[in-house]
Amino acid sequence: MNERPLKICHANIITPHRIIPNGCLLIQGTSIAAVAAHDIEITDADIIDAAGKYVAPGFIDIHVHGGGGFDFMDATEEAFLAIAETHARYGTTALSPTTLTGTQQHLLHTLEVYEQANKNNHKGASFIGMHLEGPYFSINQRGAQDPRYIRNPDPKEYMDVVSRSTAVKRWSAAPELPGAIAFGQYLRAHNILVSLAHTDAIYEEVLEAYENGYTLATHLYSSMLGVTRRNAIRYAGAVEAAFLLDGMDVEIIADGIHLPAPLLKLVYKIKGADKTALITDAMRAAGTNHTESVLGHPETGLKVIIEDGVAKLPDRSSFAGSIATADQLVRNMITLADVPLADAVKMMSLTPATIMGIANKKGLLAPGKDADIVIFDKDITIHNTIIMGNPVYNRPAGIA
Repeated sequence: MNERPLKICHANIITPHRIIPNGCLLIQGTSIAAVAAHDIEITDADIIDAAGKYVAPGFIDIHVHGGGGFDFMDATEEAFLAIAETHARYGTTALSPTTLTGTQQHLLHTLEVYEQANKNNHKGASFIGMHLEGPYFSINQRGAQDPRYIRNPDPKEYMDVVSRSTAVKRWSAAPELPGAIAFGQYLRAHNILVSLAHTDAIYEEVLEAYENGYTLATHLYSSMLGVTRRNAIRYAGAVEAAFLLDGMDVEIIADGIHLPAPLLKLVYKIKGADKTALITDAMRAAGTNHTESVLGHPETGLKVIIEDGVAKLPDRSSFAGSIATADQLVRNMITLADVPLADAVKMMSLTPATIMGIANKKGLLAPGKDADIVIFDKDITIHNTIIMGNPVYNRPAGIA
């Protein structure tokens, strides 16, 4: 923790309602002490001169698998900490470590590693709880999820996980599977966010799921049905259900590849900044120049290739996660989807914080909030990342 006060001055400060020109922000300890439209007079403070750059709440990535050459499925403390530090360089100040479909034993071990890594995470993005992606998915919508481990919800299995670890804050599943409604009810009773994902569900099934706890759509459009036909009759799919249910939140991989510009615009137009979270869904190659990689555990995971700015299965039949970073998502929403800067930032900060139930402390630049702050220029190039009042990244001078 930074013992001296830290003042950021000459900044364009982004709030949900406006951008404060030539503003000033004061950090005391781990919290924001003041935000002002004028200079804050204080002695004995460290000073960052933003020189007209933007100061925004730190980015919150609620769906990330890896980065820097590591995957959370490596299930090592080294991997957890390296991923957190990698994404901090791109403005992420908090993230949800996300698993892939695998064995029960591997999952439980990963949760144990999370607990230890969380205690020792002092240089990277804060961990805000584990996101379990799978193994309860539709085999038809598996994408790059390993089919060997896909199965229906098993009460004995998921109750065991919840009883063993308080780290699980979100779980993604296909709501049309046998037992999926009871699964959703159980998780919500234990204050765990339930999200629909990798699903063949149609509108009627999503509606029932929504009424039983499934309030978020995982990577909207990816691995879920749109309009479909069954016995020649047309049905609205999960995509349309997410649009029609006003209360349902959505997350999108805004790398410009998983969703091209027209779909980014459509999601923003229908759901808006308050109901749409930007996610990287990044795998281990994010933040590297690798052309080959592995999705999941290095020994048992799926081999992938990196081309066209995205991870793919070697036969190119499916994407296998993104290599995006949070700064890229914000930049894309502005340049590809014509979204105002303040809304693009909200979708990467306050909205995910609200979805995860942590908006009382994160996602907003206001007195009393956690001092999670990112400073970037007009091109959304990250210059400084501050996490809980601690500067963890300063862009080296001279980098073009």
